Amino acid sequence: MIGAFMAILNIQITNASLLNIEGGIGTGVDNGSWISTSYLIGEIVVIPLTDYLSRVFSFRKIMLVHATLFAVFSVACAFTHDLPSMIAMRGLQGFFGGVLIPMAFTLVFTKLPKGQQPIGLAMFSLAVTFAPAIGPTIGGYLTENYGWQTIFFVNVIPTTVMVTTLFFTLERHPMQLGLLREGDWFGIATMAIGLSALQAVLEEGNKDDWFGSPFIVKLAVTATISLSLFIVNELIVEKPLLRLRLLTSRNFGLGTIAAVFLGFGLFGSIYLLPAYLGQVQHYNAEQIGNVLAWTGLPQLILIPLVPKLMQRIDARYLAAFGLLLFAYSSFMNTAMSLDYSGDQFWIPNIVRAIGQALTLVPLSNVSLGSIGPQDAAAASGISNMMRNLGGAVGTAVLATIVTKREQFHSNIIGQWVDLGRGEVRNRIADLTSYFLSHGVTDQAAAQHQAIVALGNTVKRQALVLGYGDTFMVLGVVLLLSAVAILLTRKLKAGATASGAH
Repeated sequence: MIGAFMAILNIQITNASLLNIEGGIGTGVDNGSWISTSYLIGEIVVIPLTDYLSRVFSFRKIMLVHATLFAVFSVACAFTHDLPSMIAMRGLQGFFGGVLIPMAFTLVFTKLPKGQQPIGLAMFSLAVTFAPAIGPTIGGYLTENYGWQTIFFVNVIPTTVMVTTLFFTLERHPMQLGLLREGDWFGIATMAIGLSALQAVLEEGNKDDWFGSPFIVKLAVTATISLSLFIVNELIVEKPLLRLRLLTSRNFGLGTIAAVFLGFGLFGSIYLLPAYLGQVQHYNAEQIGNVLAWTGLPQLILIPLVPKLMQRIDARYLAAFGLLLFAYSSFMNTAMSLDYSGDQFWIPNIVRAIGQALTLVPLSNVSLGSIGPQDAAAASGISNMMRNLGGAVGTAVLATIVTKREQFHSNIIGQWVDLGRGEVRNRIADLTSYFLSHGVTDQAAAQHQAIVALGNTVKRQALVLGYGDTFMVLGVVLLLSAVAILLTRKLKAGATASGAH
């Protein structure tokens, strides 16, 4: 669970500090997004490989080696001095850290007694929901007080504790190198190429004007062809890398759809809040982190209580109620104004925290309730990959909606900012006087600054309205997740992923 927490934490820990990192390695804002993209590519490629790797090299060896190298490449990120080396180190950090997420999930259903599995799921839920919420808080505080390099050292002590403990407690199993000959290598290659290209499209598309960019078009074609070949291959080969047929199970299939929408909401909300506070309210990294902390901290109290609630309430209804609260918290942010900042996010963030805390444990229980223990690792890989993919799609879609809606509202507001209107002329005159009284000596220069300031006000107001519209979309997606989970079948009493048929 420590490993899963750290791996997920590192997805978001750089978000509030990107400007500082970009300055530190001498790259521009347009290229700096690859610092996050490369980590996500490494992570999303390795998650589906985890089940196969753990069977070939043994669960213990993969866990210990990957955890150790995750910490090594984390530290290496702090010593990079240019963008290419940072991209390489972040990609390797994501690759070696990515296995820790599904393996923590698998341990719950293969090592814990049935009665303790809800507690294990609650701990995993804490990693999945608390880590991305607290990531920008930790990253922002360290960056503002000790420099951006320090955010890459936070993994060292927890990983050392985890590796040391697992070294003495995980069972030893022989490697099965013969499985390398039976590997679905065509599936591995097409999946790695397809997911890497798709992740790059999603992360870079909005910045590069989507299909107006030849680079994005090439990546999109590559992703489409590779992933199509991968899906066909997985359905016809005798020993597929991913057992996609597990999705034909009603609860697992619908649960995975719900997980995709939940990933959209989880990672999408963690993207929107820092972006709004930074762009509109000009918060620094530490201030953004302090606002987001109120999404994470209540979960520390609530999530441990969820297994008790599941003993009394149908897991489907508990998950759906949590998703409805999560959606409501998004709808609370749809009527924002220029004065809407950290204090105004306090109540929506508390509501969001409660919703998230009530969602993941029962959702995982419902989704994996019909999956036998022999399929737990495979199902874990699919579920975690799809949730992360939903997060990548969510971030890309929401970033695009913010841009498009800001342009829409800017055009609408701009129609009323006409020099033929007295209010506009009076506003420009007032601003001109302000600049003349604050050091600008030339009338024409002061008037020019006044017009620029008025244009910035229009842009900022349009941006606020655009973010409000985007929170609305986020809420609707979370409602779809609630619908998907309500369409699942009720589990038999006491059923879990390792206990159901």
